[in-house]
Amino acid sequence: MNKLLTICFLTFISLTLCAQPEDYEWTAPSSNSSESMPCGGGDIGMNVWVEQGDILFYLSRSGSFDENNTLLKAGRFRVSLSPGLNMEHFRQILHLADGYVEITDGQISIQLWADVWKPVVHVEVSSPRVKQNMAVTYENWRMQDREMTKRECFQSSYKFAAPKGLKTLADKVVATDKAVSFLHKNGEETIFDATVTQQGMDSVKHRLYNPLKNLISGGKLQVRDMVLMDTIRGRYASTDYDGWMYVTKFPKRTLRLQIIMANVQGTVQDFSDAIGATEKLIRREADRQTSRQWWREFWQRSYIQATNHKTTAPGGFPSGSATPATLIRNYNLFRYMLGCNAHSQWPTKFNGGLFTFDPEYVNEADEYRLSPDFRNWGGGVHTAQNQRLVYWPMLKNGDYDALKAQIDFYLRIYKNAEERSRLYWGHEGACLTEQIENYGLPCYPEYGTKRPAGFDPGMERNAWLEYEWDTALEFCMMALEAERYQGTSHLSPLLCQAECGVANPSDLSDFVRSCLRFFDEHYQYLANRRGAKALDGNGKLVLYPGSGGETYKMAYNSTSTIAALRTVATVLRDSILLSRLPDITIRNGMIAPALHYERVQNTEPTQLYPVFPWRMYGIGRPDLDIARNTYLNDSLALQFRSHVGWKQDAIWAACLGLTDEAQRLVTMKMQDGPFRFPAFWGPGFDWAPDHNWGGSGMIAMQEMLLQEVDDTLYLFPAWPRDWDVRFKLHASRGTVVEAELRKGKVVNVRVTPEGRKTIY
Repeated sequence: MNKLLTICFLTFISLTLCAQPEDYEWTAPSSNSSESMPCGGGDIGMNVWVEQGDILFYLSRSGSFDENNTLLKAGRFRVSLSPGLNMEHFRQILHLADGYVEITDGQISIQLWADVWKPVVHVEVSSPRVKQNMAVTYENWRMQDREMTKRECFQSSYKFAAPKGLKTLADKVVATDKAVSFLHKNGEETIFDATVTQQGMDSVKHRLYNPLKNLISGGKLQVRDMVLMDTIRGRYASTDYDGWMYVTKFPKRTLRLQIIMANVQGTVQDFSDAIGATEKLIRREADRQTSRQWWREFWQRSYIQATNHKTTAPGGFPSGSATPATLIRNYNLFRYMLGCNAHSQWPTKFNGGLFTFDPEYVNEADEYRLSPDFRNWGGGVHTAQNQRLVYWPMLKNGDYDALKAQIDFYLRIYKNAEERSRLYWGHEGACLTEQIENYGLPCYPEYGTKRPAGFDPGMERNAWLEYEWDTALEFCMMALEAERYQGTSHLSPLLCQAECGVANPSDLSDFVRSCLRFFDEHYQYLANRRGAKALDGNGKLVLYPGSGGETYKMAYNSTSTIAALRTVATVLRDSILLSRLPDITIRNGMIAPALHYERVQNTEPTQLYPVFPWRMYGIGRPDLDIARNTYLNDSLALQFRSHVGWKQDAIWAACLGLTDEAQRLVTMKMQDGPFRFPAFWGPGFDWAPDHNWGGSGMIAMQEMLLQEVDDTLYLFPAWPRDWDVRFKLHASRGTVVEAELRKGKVVNVRVTPEGRKTIY
C-alpha cells in the first residue's frame, strides 16, 4: 500500500489543451451486431457496424416504452453503396472528440451522427472521385402482434409473472416515395393499469402520474432523390423482419439521409406534428457544428489521460492487455456512451443503456434467440442499486446535465410513492422501492402475485426486496451533492426545466424531505403496531424490520439505512430526525451490517456502505482503521469480493487508500470487455453492455485520483506511483482540480479557483 504522495509544485499550468480524447478505430469489418460501435447524442443511441459490405445500425431513443414497459428499438437501418467501399483499406472510427462515427476507405467517407439538441440522426456519404448508388432499407421486426416467450417477458416489467399470452403489439409503418414513417402506439391501458389494480390503488388512480398511456414512439426516415424500390422479408440473427428498400434515382458523389424521431403522449396527429415541428428546425450544417462543439466542451469539462502508453490492437479487436492506458481509454469510451443520453428525460438504463444488440450474442442458449428489443431485467423498471452506480461518477466529471435525467425521474414519481404511504399506512412520506417502475410503484412481479391473506398491502412479497427502501436516499444525496459541487443555493439550473415537468426549486427539497419523512413516520408506525411505544428506551427509532441492500434481510438497525439517513439528514440539518437515529453497530473492531439480521439473501456487503456512498469513513476521516479492518477481515466482505458487474470493492479499496487492492480490482473491472467494443462489459449479473459495471469502475478510478474531505483535497490517494496520468476532475463549491503524475511525482497542479482548497 503506497503512502499518500507528497506534492511537488514544479509548475502551475492548465492541462486542458490536452483534454480531447483520442479516436478509437477498427481496421476490419464486423461479423454481427455484437461487434458494433456506439454512436449517439442528446438521447439517441446507435449500434453501428459493417457486415458483408453493408453499413448497419440499430436506432434507440430513451423513453420509447411500449404497453408492457419494454424499451423498444426504433428499428434497424441498412445502407448499401455501389461500387462501395474498398475493404482492403477499411477503417471504422469513433471520433470521440466530435461525437460521431466515420466509415472510410480513404476515398469514400460515411459519417453517422446524432444531433445533440434535436432528436435527429444524420447519415452523410461523400465520394468525391466516384459517384455512388445507394440503397437504404428500414427493417422492422414488429409488424404483427407477437406472443412473448417466457424468457422474452423479462424485457418487460412483467418479467417472471407475465400473464399467459402476453403480446408485443405491432408497429405501424407507412412508406411513401419521400419517406418511411414508423411508430409504436400504446393504448389507453398498459401495464400501469394492471399494476395499479394489483396493488389495490384504483381509488387513487386518477391522481397517479402515468407515462405510458397513449405513448407513441418512433420516427421518420427521409429519403430525398430516392425511390421506393421494394418491400422485402428477411431474417437477421434469429429474428424475422420486414424491410422497405429505397434506392437512388441516379449515382451521386454526395448522399444524405436523416431520421427524425418523436415520443409523445397523445394522438397519431400529435406525433406527426412533433415530427414536423422538429423538421422545420433542422439546419444540417449549423446543427453539425453545434453538436460537435457540445462534444468538445463535454470533453473539456473533465478528463483522465494516460501519458506514456499505447493501446493499439490489430484490427481494433481487444488486445487482452490491461495497461493503465487501456483502463483509461475504456473509462473514456464508457463516458462517451453516457454522454449520448445527456439530454434525455429518462435515465440511462443500467442493463444496456441505448446500446443493446441481438441477445443470442450475449447468451448462446436457445431461449435467448429473441428480437433486438430484449434486455434482461426490464426496460421501464429501474433497479435503484444498479442505477446509482451509473450516475455517481457524473459529479466528479462535471456532467450535471446528464445527471439531471436521473434526478428528474424521482421528482416525477415520488408523489405516486406518497400516495402508497397514505393509502396503505395512513402516514406521510414517499415509499420508493428498490425495483421501482417509471411511474413510482413497485414492479409488478416483485410486488408478488401470490400474496397470503392479510399480508401488508404496502409490502413487496419478495425475499430479495422486502423492506428495501433506502436506495432512494442515494439519489437524494446525488441531488444535494450536485448542488454542493455547483456551488449554488438550489438546483434550479439542473432540475427545474419546464419540459421535464419540474415546477419549481422547492420540488427538490420536498422530494428529499419526503423520503426522510417516510422512514421517520413508518418505523414509528410499525413500532406502535407492535407495542405501546414508538421509540426505544433511548428515544431512538427501531429500524425493524429493515434490510441491508438485498443481502441482510429482516435486519434490526441496518447499517446502510442508518448511514443513509444520518448523512442526508445532516445535510438538511434535520435535527429532530438526527436525534432519533440509532448508532451504527461496531462489533469486534469492524462495522457490522446491522445490530441483528435473520438471513443473507445476496452478495453485497452493505457494512461497507458507510465508506461509499455515505463517506463516513475513509482517508482523512475518523476511525479509518475500523473501516479498513472491515474491508480486510470481515468474513462476508471477503467472501463476496469481486470486480464483476455492480460490485463496489474497487471503490471501497480506493476510498480507504488501499492502493494495491484498488489497482488489482480496477484492472480487472476496467480491462477490455468480452465484445469487440472494449467498453461493452457484461452481462455480469444483469445484461450487456453492463452500464453499472462501467459506472462502478469509473467511480473507483476517480477515487484513486482525487478525494475530498471538508476543505482538503487528496491527490492520487490510491493511484499507483508507476501509472503516469493526468486528470481534470470536479470537487465541491465549483472547484476544478487538474494534476499530473509523472514518474511517481506530482509535477503539475492547478486548482480553480486558486487557493480554494488545502492540498495533501
